[in-house]
Amino acid sequence: MKIDAYSHILPEPYFARMREIADPAAFKRWLELPALHDLDERLRIMDEFGDGYQQVLTLSSPPIELIAGPGESPALARLANDSMRELCDKRPDRFPAFVGSLPMDHPDAALAELAYAVDDLGARGVQVFTNVNGRPLDDPAFAGVFAEMAARDLPVWMHPARTAAFADYATEDASRYEIWWAFGWPYETSAAMARLVFSGLFERHPDLKIITHHMGAMIPYLEGRIGVGWGPQLGSRTSGADFERLRDAPRRPLDHFRKFYADTSLSGSDIGTRCGLDFFGADHVVFGTDCPFDPEGGPLYIRETIRVLDALDIPDGERDRIYHRNILRLMRLSDG
Repeated sequence: MKIDAYSHILPEPYFARMREIADPAAFKRWLELPALHDLDERLRIMDEFGDGYQQVLTLSSPPIELIAGPGESPALARLANDSMRELCDKRPDRFPAFVGSLPMDHPDAALAELAYAVDDLGARGVQVFTNVNGRPLDDPAFAGVFAEMAARDLPVWMHPARTAAFADYATEDASRYEIWWAFGWPYETSAAMARLVFSGLFERHPDLKIITHHMGAMIPYLEGRIGVGWGPQLGSRTSGADFERLRDAPRRPLDHFRKFYADTSLSGSDIGTRCGLDFFGADHVVFGTDCPFDPEGGPLYIRETIRVLDALDIPDGERDRIYHRNILRLMRLSDG
């Protein structure tokens, strides 16, 4: 069995409403990927990989709060969650679970939607983005989301959020050459992970599970800078409140970074997958493909990710945990 823990979808009712309230010019990429919103096309792609291939549904970017303000985002999140529940009910053989979406620009409504999605609809986690319209996830306004998920013992999926409006240089107005995506998204994820670590999140909620997209982004590759640069030298480059927080941290930052979970969505990178697996360990890695955001509109990333995982020189038991057992354990679903 293979359970794709990080595939993206825009359910048809949600996509229709999204197109009504958002800038039409922003939809070119999404319209080029029918499997995002056309269920028949998605099922056709999934059929290529046999009956044992399933997907946990997560709402595709852009973040809800980037589409609608706090007056409309709660209703948009409700539509997304109701629509994903309907898809799971319609095809439980293909979609064993979905991840709840939240209107993070309205913290009170986000907590209400979290309770509705998880407790009433049966979502097996929630998704957040690495910032909320520029506000960091360690902002106290969002603390309740993490506390609620820790209390429910269900995971948080974390997806990068950054647009071309985030310039590469201070003297420019926009990012060029899609650097905002290729390098900006991994930085976004890494920065969000660091802010959560240094905010004391894992001290407050030591058993909290956060699944990072794209194999933990830059973190595995930068193990040395984190372990040594943020180890014995921690605080040597900092003054003020940040210095006090870093100096008094009860555990090494590297220990906290290893608490995150990571998916295998690396566009078929053998090297990146081995690096991430070495860093996080087989118990903290889940199979994820980023379907359908590939040049073929869905199957390429699935095919390449499976190729990479099947070629790894690891015991079959570890491969099984990555393919399905870890995500089932995280979502507290049966492996029967």
